[in-house]
Amino acid sequence: MKLISYRYQNQNSYGALQGDRVVDLRAVFGARAADLKSLIAADLLGEAAKAAAATTETLALTDVALLPVIPNPGKIVCVGLNYGDHVRETGREITEKPTLFLRVAESQVAHGEDIVLPPESSRLDYEGEIAIVISTGGRRIAEADAWGHIAGYACYNDGSIRDWQTATPQWTAGKNFWRTGGFGPWMVTRDEIADDRVMTLVTRLNGQEMQRTTTDKLIHSIPRQIAHISAFMPLAPGDVIVTGTPGGVGAKRTPPVWMKAGDVVEVEVDAIGILRNGVRAE
Repeated sequence: MKLISYRYQNQNSYGALQGDRVVDLRAVFGARAADLKSLIAADLLGEAAKAAAATTETLALTDVALLPVIPNPGKIVCVGLNYGDHVRETGREITEKPTLFLRVAESQVAHGEDIVLPPESSRLDYEGEIAIVISTGGRRIAEADAWGHIAGYACYNDGSIRDWQTATPQWTAGKNFWRTGGFGPWMVTRDEIADDRVMTLVTRLNGQEMQRTTTDKLIHSIPRQIAHISAFMPLAPGDVIVTGTPGGVGAKRTPPVWMKAGDVVEVEVDAIGILRNGVRAE
């Protein structure tokens, strides 16, 4: 099942995709689940799939404005330096534990919206990634149990303002400029993607392939990420973990490649779909 968050007639809602039609699940569940995060927290994904299959009243996907998959996550935890080729191009060393940083919800845009290039910098870089959305939360989740804590998967572009990111040892500023990261277009539920499936991730800028990898090349696997993060931070339904970008980022090319106004960037994951965003100057 593919689930989206969207805005329709000045109201935020969420729904299930049936081809190019949308089943409004907020209308189905009402106060039981006002948004997608609430649906996940209430353990209603199975019921939502049944409701979507039984509902004939739908909206056209073209009539709704998509929102980031989870517009209101409690936490967005990003994993850095998690593919060997990216570690090598940055001149760093592989660490025993995952490198982590946080993003805030205001730094994200939906599929089809423009990533915003701020006037403070021209060094806007792309980072294609796979995001996971947490279903059942918990503390100290065992690695062997981690798959069972995943609600689903989405594409992610961890857009970065590189000079602000590298100005200090802390990355917070460069990773959190307003509307620089893409999250979408939808969440594919875990039951649609086998836990052991090797997914292919590709990033394109103006149609040119810039990054390509497969998830079997992750240094720290998805279960290991969940176990490590939950060791110090309780995870909750709707939390997002962004699992890492491969080599080929613009900052490490010769010459560097920065995204500029008018560009189009795509992050494609074969098991999920294509996240597409334009770029505009603020």
